[in-house]
Amino acid sequence: MITLIAAAAENNALGKDNQLLWHLPDDFKRFKQITSGHYIIMGRKTFESFPKPLPNRTHVIITRQKDYLAEGCIVVNSLEEAIAISPKNEEVFVIGGAEIYTQSISIADKIELTRVHTSLEADAYFPTFDVNHWELVFEEHHYKDERHNYDYTFETYLKK
Repeated sequence: MITLIAAAAENNALGKDNQLLWHLPDDFKRFKQITSGHYIIMGRKTFESFPKPLPNRTHVIITRQKDYLAEGCIVVNSLEEAIAISPKNEEVFVIGGAEIYTQSISIADKIELTRVHTSLEADAYFPTFDVNHWELVFEEHHYKDERHNYDYTFETYLKK
């Protein structure tokens, strides 16, 4: 099962200058809970935005750079390669960035989306997806508070 996991604003904004646009601790907690113990597929720039590799996950980095090395990670040159080296009977997570989401949305089985209730300027956007092809199976709204600057909703979609 291929799952896209992302936090996107109502205008699908993901980030700007290789940085997230918000700090939502409960979204980070959910991301960690959902992805721990699994393969996570990402583009090179997404990987480089982390201070260090995320613990308890197998990192698969997609890059066009033929000699790119990242200690303790698997480096491949295409989404197809990333899928091919991932375990077949396990959930595998695509965690970004925008280009990798766009390449993988057509083959995804599930979307774990944190919809951040704002619209912000960005240079990276989550791809639009046709809700007629996806079923919303889980929805949990959260209000902004002293730790979260925006209202947000955890949404889980399954491909119909």
